[in-house]
Amino acid sequence: MPRARSTETRDRIQAAALELFAAHGIRETSLRQIAERLGITKPALYYHFASREDLLRSLVQPLVDEIDAVIAADEARSADEPVDARELLTRYFDVSYEHRAVTALLLRDIAPLGELGFLQNVVNWRRRLTTLLVGPDAGVADRARAIVALGGLGDCLVLLADVPVDELRTAAVDAACAALGDGSPAATPRRPDPVDGADHRRSE
Repeated sequence: MPRARSTETRDRIQAAALELFAAHGIRETSLRQIAERLGITKPALYYHFASREDLLRSLVQPLVDEIDAVIAADEARSADEPVDARELLTRYFDVSYEHRAVTALLLRDIAPLGELGFLQNVVNWRRRLTTLLVGPDAGVADRARAIVALGGLGDCLVLLADVPVDELRTAAVDAACAALGDGSPAATPRRPDPVDGADHRRSE
């Protein structure tokens, strides 16, 4: 039971932090404000999180891990197996939607997240997803379409937050596929060479 209560308190702290970060900004929100919102003492909060940065990492890391898993699953497939762009974009949407409050935070409050290294995670995701969607040898036009598709998909989570999830998923993924160009070679590119893919993952 004590462990269950501890987990519940940790979850409440994270939820309150997300709410206050969204309302006031990360740098403008102190641990004292979070503790006051919950009616707990600062020492009680420090028991779970040593600093605001520690709390912020706990919020963002699950999104980082799950997006990385989505990308790695496609990177691990055989080189002659075509990428299903719609399937990949749908899985990317679903993970981002599950963590939509954190996704919105990444889009709105970049500077403090960048200081913790999370901005580089986003850049790496976009590069790896772009390679999967249009291939490692794609030209500027195809890469630009992939970047627009991925960026627009993320923006939909923030700007169309009031739309029911099933409707939003369909509309956002359809729009992303349209940006890529349905039926074009960009939609089912040649995969990266397995050796190159392995080297790329090690470099990250």
